[in-house]
Amino acid sequence: MKTNLREVTTAPLLAAEQSVGFGGRNLGYILALLGTVFFSMKSIFVKLIYQPVDGMAVNGVEAITIMAMRLGFSAPIYVLIFWLALMRRKRQGLAPLQKRDMALAAILGLLGYYICAWLDIEGIKYITAQLERLLLFTYPIFVFIFGAMFFGKPLTKGTVLAVFIAYAGIGLIFAGGDIAVGINVPLGSAMILACAALFAFFQLFAKPMIGRLGSPVFTCCAMLGAGVMIALHFTIENVVMGDVSEVLSLPPRIWILGIALAFFSTLLPSFMVNLAISRVGPQATSAVGMIAPISTIMLAIYILGEPFAWIDGVGTLITVAGIGLYTYFDKRAISAPPNLSPATDK
Repeated sequence: MKTNLREVTTAPLLAAEQSVGFGGRNLGYILALLGTVFFSMKSIFVKLIYQPVDGMAVNGVEAITIMAMRLGFSAPIYVLIFWLALMRRKRQGLAPLQKRDMALAAILGLLGYYICAWLDIEGIKYITAQLERLLLFTYPIFVFIFGAMFFGKPLTKGTVLAVFIAYAGIGLIFAGGDIAVGINVPLGSAMILACAALFAFFQLFAKPMIGRLGSPVFTCCAMLGAGVMIALHFTIENVVMGDVSEVLSLPPRIWILGIALAFFSTLLPSFMVNLAISRVGPQATSAVGMIAPISTIMLAIYILGEPFAWIDGVGTLITVAGIGLYTYFDKRAISAPPNLSPATDK
């Protein structure tokens, strides 16, 4: 079974099986839509933090400070979910989880939630929120490439075609789009693509661990493992080598945005998306998630005042179509029955 990205990257609800009647399914689609939109607001919140207001310079807040705010405000909830998951296993009489597996999940979290998060939040300094979301949206392509290179996954003509279509749309935007602007577009784009590539590795390595630990425990171990490194990085940069009073004296607007980033773009959509998965399934939830670039574009235009031209719209639609086509071929390959040719004895 293919691991759903949102199941890997979010803390799931520990809930009983939900009703899947007509009303339940409608609510599931609404939750999936709202969860996607809230996740898309992450780049908007980060861009607002980077804005030169309240006497601050543009990009005046360090990426590690934003990461520390985001995880600092959300970590207590992940600790609670981790404890509830362990208590639930104990009540069910299940065998204790291996400490070695939980430690490996924490180490893997350094890749997915520390390195990738830093590349993303640092990279968005140099490009628009719209371009950042569109580049991150191509992460399934890296899963496809690395899966073929290192995990023996087969290449198909359909998925290769989808890859070319997706990057043709991005190429069109780079060639003449208005959203491919910023302080340093090549550097920012490279950092975001590196984030997408490394997160693809994270997803591929996470799949067997999720099978052993379960999604709740794996996610919490990975998030909290990354949290330790984020806290260490923040301490070295702002306490040992810097002046932590500069962080503590940040304007209230920055702290409010940090809380909003943790609540609206981390915790709340985590619960929404996982509730949606329980009601309509991962495939339908993933399909609704295809609107992520569109919602980011609308928010970036309305809130940030970012530019957007018709060629950006064409390029975005081509890229979304390419990723949608890749998802279709990938799911068809997974669900296709094996080719059982009759054996012949000679």
